[in-house]
Amino acid sequence: MRDITIHIIDRDGKKHSLIAPTDMNMNIMELCKSYDLPVEGICGGMAMCASCQVYVESDTLIEKNSQEEAMLSEAFYVKSNSRLGCQIQINKNLDGVQFELAPE
Repeated sequence: MRDITIHIIDRDGKKHSLIAPTDMNMNIMELCKSYDLPVEGICGGMAMCASCQVYVESDTLIEKNSQEEAMLSEAFYVKSNSRLGCQIQINKNLDGVQFELAPE
C-alpha cells in the first residue's frame, strides 16, 4: 500500500493536506467525504450532479469523459479547470496535487 498526499482548499480558503490510499479505488469525492469536508455527492459518484465539483490546480489528470463534460455544461461556477471529484480516481500521479472545492 502506498499513501499519497492530496491538498484540498475548502470553501473558506483553508488548505487541508489529506492522506489518500492508492490501493482502495477511491476518488476525490470519497476522499473529501472521509475527511468530513463539505462535498455532497448527491448522485453517489455517478457523474449525474455537480455537487462534488472541484477546481484542479494541475495538468496531470486524464481527459474528461463525455458524461462528465455534459454534467459540467449544466453546472454553476464552472471554470476551465473544473472537474467532478467523483470522476477523479486516486492514483500515485495525484501525489501533491491541489484541488479547490467549488462554491455550493
